[in-house]
Amino acid sequence: MKTVAVLALAISCAAVARAQTPTMVLHPAAEMQWKDGPESLPKGAQMMVLEGNPSLPGPFTLRFKFPKGFQIQPHFHTQTEHATVLSGTILLGMGEHFDRAAMRPLVAGSFGYWPAGTPHFAWTESETVLQLHGQGPWTIQYVNPADDPRGVRP
Repeated sequence: MKTVAVLALAISCAAVARAQTPTMVLHPAAEMQWKDGPESLPKGAQMMVLEGNPSLPGPFTLRFKFPKGFQIQPHFHTQTEHATVLSGTILLGMGEHFDRAAMRPLVAGSFGYWPAGTPHFAWTESETVLQLHGQGPWTIQYVNPADDPRGVRP
């Protein structure tokens, strides 16, 4: 009887371990599809979710594609934001007022992160692809509520 119990426990542990084995998820570039960006960003942004659900707690990875001249007014997030520029050039500034003179250009290959609650703003010099990753939920709160595009889209 003891042998049967040990065998049953071993089989159960193996089944649990197999169920918890990570699954590889690949996103070949040719199969990726852009969708309209979230309502929390100005019209023209496109996005794709690569990992997780950014509206829920837990890890996520997003990509945004912004057209040339795209502007995001001062805003902040409730979680630390991690950003990698994959292509193009984005200019980023910190603070509660949009000021192009205070912006720093980030070209393809650049990386940055800033703590939750840090007000920042952005402008794209060319079409730009930006990858964000972090812990959800991903939120955006505009410093000036009049800058928030939610509810303004047709």
